[in-house]
Amino acid sequence: MPTPPPAGLHKRSLLRNDVYESIRDAIVDGTFAPGERLRDPELEAWLGVSRTPIREALLRLERAGLIVSQPGRATMVAPLDPGSTVNAQQVVAAMHELAARLAVPLLVPSDLAAMTGANARFAEAIKDNDADAALAADDEFHATMVGACGNEMVPLVLEQAMPVLRRVERQRFSSQAALHSVTAHAEIIKLAATGDADAAAIATRENWLSLGSPAES
Repeated sequence: MPTPPPAGLHKRSLLRNDVYESIRDAIVDGTFAPGERLRDPELEAWLGVSRTPIREALLRLERAGLIVSQPGRATMVAPLDPGSTVNAQQVVAAMHELAARLAVPLLVPSDLAAMTGANARFAEAIKDNDADAALAADDEFHATMVGACGNEMVPLVLEQAMPVLRRVERQRFSSQAALHSVTAHAEIIKLAATGDADAAAIATRENWLSLGSPAES
């Protein structure tokens, strides 16, 4: 798809992280398709910022595996690569497993209520085929464990590994096939409520590993 037209999306005081998130989200939601060339002037016009924060964002996106840069030639959106997806999926699953194992003994009733509410919103979004709402609710669900785990490295590693997996999540959450995650989330909540950290951690890991490949989604 062509670069979106300028629409007052951001002010010129846009933070570097906002530039990164804007381009990342456009890749994830398919606005920028796999193989599409990303041109600095068009990105500058779209975001209303200078080339410097854009180049910094593109470097981060390259490290995250969402773009491919050919020095002196072109910067393109990376293709959906099953190998890279599996690698990211394994890392994300391991980090969430660790977060659950550490967090469960520390959870309070309000945490469990937050997870339950997020799962209800997730189920509703899947039924409505609203991928954006489903992604947001799923993020809220898992963020409870990550936020409570007390290990500051977990979110840092997830920030690096999640962008590649996000495109697969969006595909998955656009179909009724994702309803199985509603049941998986409910089981995680149940195990966490009983204080069974090991079982909750394993269930969390399996939930992420069940996401599936791009071909399966």
